[in-house]
Amino acid sequence: MLEKRSRQAHVWVLTGFWLSGCQPFSHSPDRDEARRHDEWFTEVTQDSGLDHQRRIGMKGAYFMPEILGSGGALFDYDGDGRLDIYLVNSDRAPSKAGTNRLYRQQPDGTFADRTDSSGLGDPGYGMGCATGDFDNDGDVDIYVSNFGADALFRNQGDGTFAEITQEAGIRGEKWSASAGFFDYDRDGWLDLYVAHYIDYSPPRACTDRSGRPEFCGPEAFRGIPDVLYRNQGDGTFADVSRPSGIAQAVGKGLGVVFADLDQDGYSDIYVANDGQENHLWINQRDGTFQEEALMRGAALNLFARPEASMGLAVGDVDGDGRIDLFMTHLNRETNTLYRNLGQGQFEDATASSGLGAASLPFTGFGTVFFDADHDGDLDLLVANGKVRRSQGESASQNAVSDSEAANGFPAQAYAEPNQFFENAAGGLFENASAKAGRLTGLSEISRAVLVGDLDGDGDLDAVITQGHGPARIFRNDVPKRGNWLQVRAYDPQLRRDALGAVIEVQIAESKQVRTVSPAYSYLAANPAAVHFGLGVAERADGILVRWPDGTVERFGPASADQLLQLEKGKGKSSGND
Repeated sequence: MLEKRSRQAHVWVLTGFWLSGCQPFSHSPDRDEARRHDEWFTEVTQDSGLDHQRRIGMKGAYFMPEILGSGGALFDYDGDGRLDIYLVNSDRAPSKAGTNRLYRQQPDGTFADRTDSSGLGDPGYGMGCATGDFDNDGDVDIYVSNFGADALFRNQGDGTFAEITQEAGIRGEKWSASAGFFDYDRDGWLDLYVAHYIDYSPPRACTDRSGRPEFCGPEAFRGIPDVLYRNQGDGTFADVSRPSGIAQAVGKGLGVVFADLDQDGYSDIYVANDGQENHLWINQRDGTFQEEALMRGAALNLFARPEASMGLAVGDVDGDGRIDLFMTHLNRETNTLYRNLGQGQFEDATASSGLGAASLPFTGFGTVFFDADHDGDLDLLVANGKVRRSQGESASQNAVSDSEAANGFPAQAYAEPNQFFENAAGGLFENASAKAGRLTGLSEISRAVLVGDLDGDGDLDAVITQGHGPARIFRNDVPKRGNWLQVRAYDPQLRRDALGAVIEVQIAESKQVRTVSPAYSYLAANPAAVHFGLGVAERADGILVRWPDGTVERFGPASADQLLQLEKGKGKSSGND
């Protein structure tokens, strides 16, 4: 199981320039043993009690939504300080096993299925989800994106959820993919953006060049506009897609992220479109957005071509204080890194980053930047899995097991290994997949990547969902090169995490920047707390928080190896942006 450590001494509130203490970081014997065997990530799924399975082939006939799902969330739904896991499924079976599942983390680090008692067993044809406290009551709510009607669940604060989709004004009936909560108008209420994929009506039967049944590609269908819902502050949402400008562009959206990409103090939106130009919606600060991806260098690759964009990672990979973008693509297309040049201008830096050639054989989906070894720069994890069988594969490569033949789906023909890249320095990445153990050693149809500190030891662990197969948990045993700090930006007036806040940690002459947002990867919702590797530094010299309403406060210094809760109004004011 994930070895559970007490969090009681790890959480401190940092106010102004004073800090009340910290808990030293320590290693467990089993973790040290894993290091001696160079297993940087250790699978702990079986011992954890997580038993989630997703299956392709329940509907048959190569139903396109099956190959693109599904995602999940890491969030603390009951406020006990431990991360829980929500996994999205596709209910094409008569049993409850086909519904979405909620797994509560127990005090011993194992997970127990609490789906039935929580009310989160949404029976829709699931794709992904978004998390955020949309009603500012102190509890994290969840939105489920589906092929068909989406679902919004309000957290009741007692371990249960109420499905309130219709009364909240949500009318989503289209094929939804990634979604996220963010406060685009800075009014203190979390709004909702939903990326829409294609109009898959009616479904078609497709084949490959050999005449075998195959999943259709997006080129056979028209795209549809995404939707933006404005939170009206009374428990309801208004569809503002048209007046905001979002409805003006048609795409085939799969991934979405929110960040202040032009550094003007307002959250922008970046959408990964499958086989079309990506969208960069620049916030005009008056309730409207302008789509400016092409003019800002983030619509196409270096060769002015659209790619099959799926998952998205965001982070400052080169330490210049600006948020860069990374996205995954089909095999025979490189994954793409867009480096932020400042003021929201981007360039394709894939070739110089070392991330291009290694991605060519694979089809990537979920992806995250995180500092796995605490050396002070962001590493990269990519989940891979095909959507179509490769042409010219040998009979052995396309071999179908007895169980797969009975199910009608040749899973191994779509399976690929995941990849892990270590940031060597300044945004130059090295392929470290050979060191990552079963995380990259297995060949499966991986989809979402979720990262969070599941065991409370300070580093980020990973959960990988599958298109076909079991969700897996991997404990982070990467040899550490320094210390760490986790930060939660909390607004006591709103009673929730300050989604959209920008946190800068100063360490000697360098600084690290993170955006508070759970929405990244693919069909995923991650924890709101942000994580920093401090290298050999034993403290952060200072922490600057740009709150979503434009207020700027300074906190610190802060000792390493702890989780800090920074509360709005308790820092040293630095004015407004």
